[in-house]
Amino acid sequence: MLNMIYADIYKMLKSGSIKILFAITVLTSLLMAVMGNAIANGRLSAEFGGIAFLFSDVNVISILGGVIAGIFICSDFENKTIHEAIACGCSRGKIVISKAVAFFCGIVVLLLPYGAATGIALSLGGNYNPGKDSLGFFYLLAKESGAVLKGADLPKLILVMIALIMVLASQLSVCIPLALLLKKPVLVVGLYYGISIMSAQLLGLARNHEIFDKIYALTPFGGEYLFMNLKTGMGDVGKSLAVSLVFILLVLGITAGVFRKAEIK
Repeated sequence: MLNMIYADIYKMLKSGSIKILFAITVLTSLLMAVMGNAIANGRLSAEFGGIAFLFSDVNVISILGGVIAGIFICSDFENKTIHEAIACGCSRGKIVISKAVAFFCGIVVLLLPYGAATGIALSLGGNYNPGKDSLGFFYLLAKESGAVLKGADLPKLILVMIALIMVLASQLSVCIPLALLLKKPVLVVGLYYGISIMSAQLLGLARNHEIFDKIYALTPFGGEYLFMNLKTGMGDVGKSLAVSLVFILLVLGITAGVFRKAEIK
């Protein structure tokens, strides 16, 4: 199975597609910081806050995460790579794990520019508040903008960034069963983006209903997991990591069980 994982990761990192997607996130992360700063300092109207959010990590990765699943999982059905692996005796459970590990590596690669842009922007000081609701790295940037970072803040900042990447990766884990079962990149991208929009609406509902909030917080889509900053307690950061990990394992377990019974044509 290790050879399968290495092969999938190597194929992904060497592909032209991941380089293009990485270039997109480098550009959008810079635009997120620049627009956030311009709005905060009055160079752009607050009405541009919605546009700035379009370049944020949560919105961009909701689209590109589905694209990665479509390119590197669905395409393996078209070129018969998965068929050959099954014919050679590889279990479907191992195939799921291999594709998942490569998929998560791709997600981390695409989110690194947002972590770098956020860290550099905060170290430079200044205000980056877009005046609109934000999530993930954009929320961290807006919340900590104007603050003077100290050396002691760096470990906490890195930990919060790792937790944010973990939360986003766990949300995107839903793309894995979609890709393996639907086998159509367009469907995967469209359905997951719809799920991300619906999850945001449910987050607003959870704020007004305590019981639903507690239930929804058991998933990476709920709680305060995308609203972490340097003031977030270590217990809450740890909870975000635990919830994300359990959710990933649950999704992969269900995916493996369903994929074992799925017909491969």
